[in-house]
Amino acid sequence: MWNEKKQSSPSDRGQIVAIIIFILGLESLLPWNFFITASQYFNMRLNESVSSNGTSGPVQRKYNYDSWMVLLSQLPLLLFTLLNSLLYQWVKERLRVAFSLVVIFLLFALTAGLVQVDMQPDSFFSVTMATIWFFNVFSAVLQGSLFGMVGLFPPRYSTVFMSGQGLAGIFAGVAMLCSIMSKSDPKSAALGYFVTPCLVTLGALLCYLLLPHLEFAHYYLNRNQAVKLDKSNKLLSNTDKTALNGNVKDLEVRGVPEESSERSSVFAVFKKIWLMALCVTFVFAVTLSVFPVITVRVRTVYTKDADWDKVFTCVCCILVFNIMDLAGRSAPSLFQWVSLQTRLQIIPHFYSQIFNTLKGNWIFFTVLSFFV
Repeated sequence: MWNEKKQSSPSDRGQIVAIIIFILGLESLLPWNFFITASQYFNMRLNESVSSNGTSGPVQRKYNYDSWMVLLSQLPLLLFTLLNSLLYQWVKERLRVAFSLVVIFLLFALTAGLVQVDMQPDSFFSVTMATIWFFNVFSAVLQGSLFGMVGLFPPRYSTVFMSGQGLAGIFAGVAMLCSIMSKSDPKSAALGYFVTPCLVTLGALLCYLLLPHLEFAHYYLNRNQAVKLDKSNKLLSNTDKTALNGNVKDLEVRGVPEESSERSSVFAVFKKIWLMALCVTFVFAVTLSVFPVITVRVRTVYTKDADWDKVFTCVCCILVFNIMDLAGRSAPSLFQWVSLQTRLQIIPHFYSQIFNTLKGNWIFFTVLSFFV
């Protein structure tokens, strides 16, 4: 029965499923990219002078937004990715993804609304950090669930999903560049910037709800259930045949280990992939120690050009990184040439850029491109 279904597998008409998976990949990294790209906006809000009690003059406080943002992004991402991998059997994937998208939409709407609200820097910092924490809690659940779902499709769709993730940073960078270059006042520009991911998240939610109704997606999403049903029918058929010989109990005993062996524990899988997981951890540890905490602190040497000074961080620290990130995601399918140890050697070059020991913007472009 299953072999007949397998031979008549449907095709992805118009590549609609591929487009939806691409959009979901973009959405999965949208919160992270929109918050690191908006570093200038948040630092501007937090660096506003506040009057200290008992003093007549304003007091400037240093909040270190970039450092706290990275910490409160990666910590919940780690914890809830692990939790998602352990609890996926008890909460359905459809519920996890849909609920996460709804919460992310509401958090983006809250962030957009706060643009028009005047708040003390201390209160604004607390609300922003709490928002970042919850963003990444549900982003972790969303990413883990989507990776599991995409794994049910042919391998090409995993590449499409990863390409969508790579484009998320470019999308956020272009949105920020448009808001900077617009003639609107800073509040209106920031409002437009944060409304954009609200619309994208809403579109991603609608696309996800549409996905199971497409013939191609329905076939692959329910293929495992069809296999289990086919095996169950065969087992029942064998049971009927052996019941006449009094061997039902013996068959049940032999059938239990076969069924349980199909389910591998998380730790059993980790034993097989620990080396690759260690390599990925090493790459991300080095990358996130530099981007965005260090890269956003680099300043242009052409300070007299006000227009270039405005867009320097967005173009050189955000867009260059994400464009090369997208290229780097695609390159390994063709060739591999950069070792893991190479990334460690580039960190001192970023520090030297901050302290102006190297002159010229082209040096920063080159170092950042090779780093990614």
